[in-house]
Amino acid sequence: MRHDRLHWLKHRMRKLWLFSPERLWLASIALNRRGHWVLAFCLKQLNGLVYHNSLAPGASVSPDIFLGHNSLGIVINRNVEIGSGVTIWHNVTLAAGRPERPARRVQSQGDRSRDDAPERSSDGSPTPRQARIIVEDNVRIGANAVIIAPRGTTLRIGRGARIGAGTVVTKDIPAKATIVGAAPRLMLADDDAKAPGDRPQASRTAPESDAADA
Repeated sequence: MRHDRLHWLKHRMRKLWLFSPERLWLASIALNRRGHWVLAFCLKQLNGLVYHNSLAPGASVSPDIFLGHNSLGIVINRNVEIGSGVTIWHNVTLAAGRPERPARRVQSQGDRSRDDAPERSSDGSPTPRQARIIVEDNVRIGANAVIIAPRGTTLRIGRGARIGAGTVVTKDIPAKATIVGAAPRLMLADDDAKAPGDRPQASRTAPESDAADA
């Protein structure tokens, strides 16, 4: 069987699989939006038990999301919005939800415009802004990537962006950009671990040197 035919067959079988991690996640999201948070939590626990993931029912997700390797090790918080055509590979973490610190909310009237004013609760106190992550359409996130929204801010991954495996993201990524992690460094414990060409050549002893001169 040709590779493209095999890929098409796997794609079709995945769509027919009723208990895929994507379907369980979308079902828990639908139940949570309808107010059935207990059933949504049960589906979340079932999804984690079967596929070893943690997918929050409070997230906003497009129906065509693809979770690679059956979503193994994927952790996504509730304050995450994911667009269409997004692919997320295994062991990816999308962490958001930490509210803004009270000290940062204390600002003078001149430093903040009227449109930028914080929301206030019924008692008049400012409501802390929650951190959020917005993943736009056609984004690819490689394995072991970690995306963390700073406290009280919104982190946005632009449309068509690519995030390499093992990359840690804490700032916005523009559309169609490719982000990779830092290059690995070679750490040597002692001189014995050096490559043969890097080893210093031993100096000749005095008797050997005299014999060579003779």
